[in-house]
Amino acid sequence: MKIYTKTGDKGTTGLYGGARVLKSHTRVESYGTVDELNSHVGLVRDQEVNQGRAAILENIQDKLLVMGAILGTEPGNSKVKVPAIHPEDIKLLEDEIDRMDEDLPVMKNFVLPGGHQSVSFCHITRCVCRRAERLVIRLNEEEPVDPLVIQYLNRLSDFFFVLARKMVQELEVEETPWLPQA
Repeated sequence: MKIYTKTGDKGTTGLYGGARVLKSHTRVESYGTVDELNSHVGLVRDQEVNQGRAAILENIQDKLLVMGAILGTEPGNSKVKVPAIHPEDIKLLEDEIDRMDEDLPVMKNFVLPGGHQSVSFCHITRCVCRRAERLVIRLNEEEPVDPLVIQYLNRLSDFFFVLARKMVQELEVEETPWLPQA
């Protein structure tokens, strides 16, 4: 398989199924941001504090690749077989969020991202996830998107917020509350 095909040299790319669209199309922005998110998840997974969470983070990366395939498929093309996001995938995230949240102190304020480089990586991942969610919602305004894709991204950003707080606890660093100055 060749890495370069030269077919995108004029600013278009092929969707799964054959249609060509501009690289600036909302669909391409959506799956490109999901791809960026996947790379950030890999960075979070590589943090030593997350060694025990490698399996769930790899599962998330798998689902993001599934999502990329869904978003990268020509709308209405039923001739291509595309994997799917399932309600159980969202339930897995919810269960992980609930499990991590059990031992965390109650939040009384927003928190400032940071405290440790690994925690900051997790917050950046959460922010990229929110951007991906916004782009997919914009795409959904133009062309229908599987609602489970939107729901998964929404829950995933919650997962990374709670994971960041859990990492603060495990790394024994300070969680800095946001105390707005009047």
